[in-house]
Amino acid sequence: MSTKKKITISFTILFLFSVSAALSKEAKYYEKLPSGEVQCLLCPRECLIKEGQVGNCRVRKNVNGVLESIVYAKPCSVNLDPIEKKPLFHFLPGTPSLSIATVGCNLRCVFCQNWSISQVEPDDVRYTKLFPEDIVKIAKDKGAPSISYTYSEPTSFFEYMYDCSLLARKNGIKNVWITCGYINQDPLKELCTVLDAANVDIKGFYNKTYRWIAGAKIDPILETLKTLKEKGVWLEVGYLVIPTVNDSDEEIDAMLEWFIQNLGPDVPLHFLRFFPQHKLTNLPPTPITTLEKIYEKAKKSGINYVYIGNVPGHKANHTYCPKCKKMIIERKGYFLKQFNIKNGRCKYCGQKISGVWE
Repeated sequence: MSTKKKITISFTILFLFSVSAALSKEAKYYEKLPSGEVQCLLCPRECLIKEGQVGNCRVRKNVNGVLESIVYAKPCSVNLDPIEKKPLFHFLPGTPSLSIATVGCNLRCVFCQNWSISQVEPDDVRYTKLFPEDIVKIAKDKGAPSISYTYSEPTSFFEYMYDCSLLARKNGIKNVWITCGYINQDPLKELCTVLDAANVDIKGFYNKTYRWIAGAKIDPILETLKTLKEKGVWLEVGYLVIPTVNDSDEEIDAMLEWFIQNLGPDVPLHFLRFFPQHKLTNLPPTPITTLEKIYEKAKKSGINYVYIGNVPGHKANHTYCPKCKKMIIERKGYFLKQFNIKNGRCKYCGQKISGVWE
């Protein structure tokens, strides 16, 4: 089987039957209160949840004074994706990643492309029963060197993600977190012990932008980025450029200044083209000229690896050596056409290229 065919296999057969028996697991990171309520401590919302109710993410429920994850081992999406789709361009390029998700998200992004699973109730979708050992077996059987927790917000299914990651680590499989980054520090630091890579998608750089887009604040997300970097998790960052919302010169400049000061020049930064969807359909797609202007600004700021996403065929889909400027990875869609990195260095000039290449 060729690599391309292998990557595009979909596990739709898993969803022919829904699981009637409810699965749940006691959640981590919460407090029991004398009133019978529980306070979730997983993310900055710290929801106070009454008996029989769920938190903002819709998937953590107070059951007789115990906070339970009601989507544990109940993935609604299981696919084999190219790692480049996440997007991760400097982490095991050209390899497939087993990608899983359950229902749930702790943000309310008005433009969410996966709203049909992130913004619904657990019983609104079809799912299958797959425990961590099942997920790891699928990854091994399909030759996937990594498992990606993605599509919705994996923080919402923290316990499932953590248990899968722990078992994957024991089996030589790497773990990838595709996230909005809205999580408290204690659970994040525990997660970092089993994570190998992460892509954090930021929605803007001002709190007013976050409040309007997602009903949240950016400050905890900036702390997430710093912690991932400090803990040695391979990090890439996505920024969805939304016309008139988060594309002003001032907001972009502020983000780039913070990025360089806190993450450094070698963390890849992906500027993604917005397309109208979900509740944000009154705006046009991001002009490519806007993306190109921001791309050039980011390069001039000193960031070595800058990309334009959701624009197939654009020259900024490729990776260039920061020293000799030659193309060292050429991509066509999610697939590689050229790979000119040897032993982590540019094949042409020997410059070290940041990433996880093996």
